[in-house]
Parts: sequence; structure tokens; C-alpha cells
Amino acid sequence: MQHKIVRKQYNSKLCFICGLKNNSGLQASFYEMENGVLVATFVPTLEHQGYPGRLHGGIASAILDETMGRAVMVGCEEEIWGVTVELNLTYKKVIPLGVELRVVARISEQNSRFFHGTGEILLPSGEVAVVGRGKYLKAPLEKIADFDRVENEWVVVQNESDPESIEIP
Repeated sequence: MQHKIVRKQYNSKLCFICGLKNNSGLQASFYEMENGVLVATFVPTLEHQGYPGRLHGGIASAILDETMGRAVMVGCEEEIWGVTVELNLTYKKVIPLGVELRVVARISEQNSRFFHGTGEILLPSGEVAVVGRGKYLKAPLEKIADFDRVENEWVVVQNESDPESIEIP
């Protein structure tokens, strides 16, 4: 089913997951959807492989963790981040390189200090390749790291290639 994008989230300069100037990174884009979920899109390259032609499992873990950790910001004006406390993954299918992948994440429960997220990495066919569950501590970015928004180019970059909607099975 197609879901409309309501907002795009920030990217930075050098983050491995979202850094637009990190040539070895995933350069993922994050979209907040009308149904309250967060969807990340990215295309893994040869630099991201484990076995030949397959995405490294650790990188699959990293993108799923980042997407679940960012899901707490969906619909919020305040930037609250998730600091990973616990992460559990189940790998179901191999993930090919060179194709656009979708990572879907949502908040399953939360209180004032913690939240739990769930998510999946979807293959182009819509099949689930990896399922994740995580527990996160809520924290403002200033308490997590010394972070200069200007120096790190923490901005929303709109591209002509940004979709208006994304298919989520």
C-alpha cells in the first residue's frame, strides 16, 4: 500500500548512515509517513558487502538500529534521539547490493525515559529480510555528543528524487 510522506528528516555530513558527504557510508534518507512510521531508503554498494554481492550483517544492523532510534522523532518538533540500550535482530533473507532498500520502523511503546521500537528491512519485492526490536533511552542530541549543527551540516536536503509516497506492504 502506498503511504504519503509528510516530512523528511535531517541528514548530516559524515555519519555512516545518513552522512551525505561520507562516500563510504549509506547516505540514507529518512521519511516520516502519514501512518506514523519512519521509512529509510538507501542503496548498498560494493563497499557495504560482507559476502560477495551481499550486504554485511553488521551494516544491516546499523541501518535498522538508526531507523528505529529515529522513529521517536516522527511527528515531533522537539529533537529527541534514541540511545540504544538493547538490540535484537533476526536475519531472514540475504540482502543484495545495488538495489534500493526500505527500512520501516515504528515505536511499539514508550514512557518519559525509554521507548521500544520495531522494524524491518524490506527487499525490493516487499519481502522482509531482517526484523529488529530495540530498547532506547530518550535523550537530546546535546547530551549524547558535542554536536555543532552548522559544522556537521545537520540539514534537511530536499532532492528532485525524493518520492511523494512510499510502498509499505
